[in-house]
Amino acid sequence: MRRLLLPDTGATNDLAAELAPLARRGDVLGLVGPLGAGKTTFARAFIGALGGSGVVPSPTWPLVECHSTGAGDVWHFDLHRLEHADEVWELGLEEALADGISLIEWPEIIERLLPPARLMLRLEHADTGRTVILEPGATWGSRLRSVTGGV
Repeated sequence: MRRLLLPDTGATNDLAAELAPLARRGDVLGLVGPLGAGKTTFARAFIGALGGSGVVPSPTWPLVECHSTGAGDVWHFDLHRLEHADEVWELGLEEALADGISLIEWPEIIERLLPPARLMLRLEHADTGRTVILEPGATWGSRLRSVTGGV
């Protein structure tokens, strides 16, 4: 577990740009935190860092958006409005886990369905910006050694 200070949006974007090239197909990055903590900001920067083109809307209403990038498809889920964890299968989670990189906002809703080899990012409001706690699963520990946190 590692705690980093993200003093501004630029630092959040920098962290996303550092993590993006470390991601592999089949990876899950869980974005945990209250409304306004920077989950969607992180996701937009992550997708952009992988070469995703165009607008990256918040998937709040459709619940999932799939973006083609140089690293393959990045599935961006926002599960805030999901009523039951098992509904996530109807959104394409199985395909995302098999073939893409999954960015999941509000992953705690489906935590029991997620693979143990995941990276959880716990974003919190702080006095001068936000903090993030990185909780790496089995395959992420060694990949995070070079991460400075964008600051």
